Amino acid sequence: MALILEALVTTRQADGSAHLAPMGPQVEADATRFILRLFPTSQTYQNLRQHPEGVIHITDDALLLAQAAIGALRELPPLRTAERIRGFVLVDCCRYFEFVVRSWDCRGERHRLTAEVVHRGRGRDWFGFNRAKHAIVEAAILATRLHFLPHAEVAAEFAKLRVIVEKTGGPEEHAALELLETHLRQAEKQTAMKSAASPRLAAEERR
Repeated sequence: MALILEALVTTRQADGSAHLAPMGPQVEADATRFILRLFPTSQTYQNLRQHPEGVIHITDDALLLAQAAIGALRELPPLRTAERIRGFVLVDCCRYFEFVVRSWDCRGERHRLTAEVVHRGRGRDWFGFNRAKHAIVEAAILATRLHFLPHAEVAAEFAKLRVIVEKTGGPEEHAALELLETHLRQAEKQTAMKSAASPRLAAEERR
């Protein structure tokens, strides 16, 4: 059975610049290939259609994962040129896998891309198991699902995860959770504004 690996993926955009996105590819134990499950509307998918190469990164940088998940990166972190593909490697990562997409399965809502690893490398050491870092990963995943999950349910989960972060996290994990909580509050505010506007619009239509 394939595992889901939480990662960051860089792809090459049409203008040659780098694009960074969080992703949960399926991976076999030997990590020789990955299955990327992408919505065709995503920027990563569009980039890979034009240039079917990229880099999957393993990192313990919880703040970077959170920022990437909700599109809160003001600028990309330091990158360097990949070795075997035309792509980009995060300078501050633990491991990375340069890949080439070998096949496309376009059935279903999410398309399945089979990516073959053509080069792999190591950066710095992985920090180790830390409950706060894992809590941020869970919170970041929830933050990407606010368009279909009840916000009250997400807020309740955030409250549980905050206990873990407060007990076991460092400054980066605290900053990451605050960022995600702010993102949730903004989403709640937007939903409330839309709900308040709906009765007014309905009343105007009846005039």
